[in-house]
Amino acid sequence: MRVEEQPIVSFQVPASAVGASQLECRQDARTAGLQQVNVHIDASADGLAAAGSLLRRMYAWRGYALADGMGHANRITLVAETGGLAIGTMSLWFDRQGALPADEEFGDRLDLLRAQGRRLCEPSRLAIDKGMSKRVFAALIHVSYIYAHHIQGFSDYVIEVNPRHVTFYKRMLGFADFGGERACARVGAPAVLLRLPLEQMGAQIRQWGGLMEQHGGERSFYPYFFALREEAGITARLVASCVQRSAA
Repeated sequence: MRVEEQPIVSFQVPASAVGASQLECRQDARTAGLQQVNVHIDASADGLAAAGSLLRRMYAWRGYALADGMGHANRITLVAETGGLAIGTMSLWFDRQGALPADEEFGDRLDLLRAQGRRLCEPSRLAIDKGMSKRVFAALIHVSYIYAHHIQGFSDYVIEVNPRHVTFYKRMLGFADFGGERACARVGAPAVLLRLPLEQMGAQIRQWGGLMEQHGGERSFYPYFFALREEAGITARLVASCVQRSAA
């Protein structure tokens, strides 16, 4: 993957925390034991293709199906890359026209939130290469939160997850049950609907963001989010990227 545009945010992780398969491809990318990770929004065509390849590989590894296509008017895609290789990706759908992927199976539950005036968005197509640092996952979620909540004014994340992953999302990000188990035709597997108010996510970022390994006994991913003081710079770069893409 070759990405020409400036990243939304960059950070360094120990080279040992980057997947072995990536290091075998790019041994020359390591410097003094550190590896730089860059996060892009709606990356170049090559970047999106690399993200799609990562998605297909990780979904196939878990035995899930995956519909083709990365682009959509009501969706953004984030790509984390190191040394020109995609190591993480996620998409974020916005409920601008009353339809999210989760509406296919959980539309009745989402309509309850809409009736309360909640503005919904749905993280989806999340894939992190095996062996990645926790910071890669945390960075993608944090950038998506800033874009959704601070810039676009959305109020809630709703997400469909396999029942096996429910405990992970509850413990690591604070999601809560919002719908029982139903069949999800898009991935050919059962799904459970979870919800997380973004004001709740913001409170966790303010408390734990940037602490990294100095987090004490906190078991969630929030210590691996960016520090609160970094949000202003990330927000400014996201806004600038949006302006550039609108003008293109």
